[in-house]
Amino acid sequence: MVTSKILVVDDESSIRNLVRSYLAAENYAVLEAENGEEAVRLVREQLPDLVVLDVSMPLLDGIEALRQIRTFSDVYVVMLTARSEEVDKLIGLSVGADDYLTKPFSPRELVARIKAVLRRKRDTAPAANDALTFGDIEVDVAKRIVRVDAQPVELTTLEFDLLTALAAQPGRVFSRRQLIEAIWGWDYFGDERVVDVHVRKLRHALGDDATDPRFIGTVRGVGYKFIPVQ
Repeated sequence: MVTSKILVVDDESSIRNLVRSYLAAENYAVLEAENGEEAVRLVREQLPDLVVLDVSMPLLDGIEALRQIRTFSDVYVVMLTARSEEVDKLIGLSVGADDYLTKPFSPRELVARIKAVLRRKRDTAPAANDALTFGDIEVDVAKRIVRVDAQPVELTTLEFDLLTALAAQPGRVFSRRQLIEAIWGWDYFGDERVVDVHVRKLRHALGDDATDPRFIGTVRGVGYKFIPVQ
């Protein structure tokens, strides 16, 4: 019985074949693409549940492909990088990957990470809270809408869940690990700095200033908190 649809994107057919065989053994439906342009098209047309996306590819590299995908889809993405240096580049560019793995990789580890990503729950707010309002910001949990100064703010699914997790408990300081467990899941394998990347993106979307924050505060050496209205 097929459980989820996975798109595997890599310009090396040997890698695609290897990943396909391991995923098929776990009853995943597998699509394939050999370059970034084809990946963007297939995400739009086939609506996969997760994309395994190589960074270094012809025509359109993985980073640019993911930038384009993120303009219309919040599909889960696990990046494959050829060198350890690319991991820092990947995080620094804030392209919106959910996880990454450095080549050469273990197919079993890739499958384990895919399973972990697919188990994540995007909606982290308590069900009882349909709307969270704090002064100039409103987070409508039920409708997944955010407004700042009465103007709608466009957030990715992950950014919305991060904001909701913080705003549901204003003033509480969350460590990176606590936020990862709440949003990415307790079995997340990747670098905890991914939290910093998404906090930075969230602040930018909200028009927040890290040096003089209205909404998201940094507690140095610990983590982040939502600033309650004074």
